[in-house]
Amino acid sequence: MYKFSDIIAVPEIRDRFEKVRKYFFMRESTYDMSNRCNIRCEGCYYFQGDKQFAEENKNVSDWKQLMEVEKERGITFVVLAGAEPSLVPELCQTCYDVIPLGCIASNGLNVLPKEIDYRIHISVWGNDQTSLEIRKAKNMLARQMENYDGDARAIWVYTFTPVNIDQAREVTKLLAANNQQITFNMFSSPVGYNGHLRHTAKTLAHTRKIMSELLAEYPDTVIFSPYNIVAHTHEQGLHNLFSCSYPRMNPSTDIGLGRSFRQYRTDLKWDRDAACCVPDTDCDDCRHYAAGSAVVTARMYRHASDPQTFSAWLDYVDTYLAVWVKGYEKGSNLCRELIEPPKETDH
Repeated sequence: MYKFSDIIAVPEIRDRFEKVRKYFFMRESTYDMSNRCNIRCEGCYYFQGDKQFAEENKNVSDWKQLMEVEKERGITFVVLAGAEPSLVPELCQTCYDVIPLGCIASNGLNVLPKEIDYRIHISVWGNDQTSLEIRKAKNMLARQMENYDGDARAIWVYTFTPVNIDQAREVTKLLAANNQQITFNMFSSPVGYNGHLRHTAKTLAHTRKIMSELLAEYPDTVIFSPYNIVAHTHEQGLHNLFSCSYPRMNPSTDIGLGRSFRQYRTDLKWDRDAACCVPDTDCDDCRHYAAGSAVVTARMYRHASDPQTFSAWLDYVDTYLAVWVKGYEKGSNLCRELIEPPKETDH
């Protein structure tokens, strides 16, 4: 049985822990910036549930006031999402002016002004043929790459579905040739969705194989770790593995996300019972990268059982910060093995 002091006495573990702990101050909430989108994707989370029907508040002063209240409330990191935030750049700018640490989830078909210096997550769901079929947009990857060529804010988020697993190699190769970076996400079914994009045990295993190969072949392009692979391709979803910290699945208001996290709709209102990083996801099927960024990282002590397991957790946090925080540089992965997530009683 290891003591925590023994684990962090290992030099490379101690150095990595000191690197990531500087960001433990981050407290996030998410904001739907627009209820409109310039494309329509099969299985879209936004156009599921009630949030799509919220009235769109476009008043810059109202958004500025909300951000100031959020900052006073202790929020230090904002995630701007919704249908498509790039349709309201003036509102994104207002958020940045008040809370300058954050991220924007975008389809990448519009260029966000350079003055909005957030990390930008550009969604990609396969090669251009698949994007045309599922997202109804032509030449999508080519347009995204041109729009954000040489832009340090941008990272591509490849969402693995059962129909695009092998296409990840083609997409990663293209991005690597253009000195652009990619991270991985898993399609997680919206509530009530039983279509062909829902993963099975077979497609999860195939995805794990391809992720592992791409991480090994493109270490400078792929921002991921072996433990990210395990956590997001496991047959059990994130909630079953780690117990989700978001209010929708966590009744506690004492500490952490249960106390601080809110998910605002376009009318600047929020509902605690629905508050989640990706609302209207089927929680049992959730393997979403945004969920893992909080759910897995919140389980530090569960992973502090031995040097290897804690190293895997540090790799996950290091990956999370590199994906979400502009300017943060990911280090080499400390744990190269695919280790099983520890159960709550394991430590």
